[in-house]
Amino acid sequence: MDTQTNSTYENQVIDRFWTDFKQQSQSIMASEPVLADLFNKLVFTCANFDQCLARIISSKLATREVDKQQLFQVCMQAYSENRCLLENAVADVYAVLTRDPASSSIVRILMFLKGPHVIESWRISHWLWEHDRKDLACYIQSRISDVFSVDIHPAAKIGKGLMLDHATNIVIGETAVIEDTVSLLHDVTLGGTGKECGDRHPKVCRGVMIGAGAKILGNIRIGEGAIVGAGSVVLADVPPHTTVVGVPARVIGHPQMEMPSLDMDQTFKGCKSESSEPLCPGIHIKQI
Repeated sequence: MDTQTNSTYENQVIDRFWTDFKQQSQSIMASEPVLADLFNKLVFTCANFDQCLARIISSKLATREVDKQQLFQVCMQAYSENRCLLENAVADVYAVLTRDPASSSIVRILMFLKGPHVIESWRISHWLWEHDRKDLACYIQSRISDVFSVDIHPAAKIGKGLMLDHATNIVIGETAVIEDTVSLLHDVTLGGTGKECGDRHPKVCRGVMIGAGAKILGNIRIGEGAIVGAGSVVLADVPPHTTVVGVPARVIGHPQMEMPSLDMDQTFKGCKSESSEPLCPGIHIKQI
């Protein structure tokens, strides 16, 4: 697909999402008049999805010192120069819609869930970082941390279709990489192992699901289609299409699905078991 064709397709996706978003918003506003002012300010005063998303983000992150209008203009500049930010936002919303059984409306997802608020706010901070506006990028990182209890460095690299389920106490370090179609639950850390410099954070490949409370530390790779079980501590590479659990993490089998991030099954009931060995053979936990 050439650049012009791809751009046309992206705009069609964004326009279709915006049309559906406005229709659903109208229905919600009609059934719940208490929310009318909110929807009028954030949705129906907007000419397009660019403005709507910019208003949502700026309303969440604004302070008395850096007000909504200033942040709105920053977002609009980012969307004007990089339309992929909007396409990624649509993909992030649909990721929640298709993976979270509690979410049945694109409006509720984007208006009320902090997972999308976190990731779309971070995308602005990353755009600023890439355009050498590092101080403002770090300010937005700080506001995301204050408002949402999530700390993602602006220099991290994150693909589209990311689901941050519950989006609380998530930490993603400076040199971390998250590819497309990944699901992270709350209290996940993609961190370093100490005070080392350089490339020092995890690389999470496509289709991975990381359970609540998992800690993945160091410049290691979580292979495509892998599952990291809740509460696990991972200190070494995880092979593709492998399930690991424990402290330290051990291989216990292989997911049935090619893309566990889409299934969100955290029970391991479909996991083909095998004899488990620690990913770091030199690390053992004394049994009590």
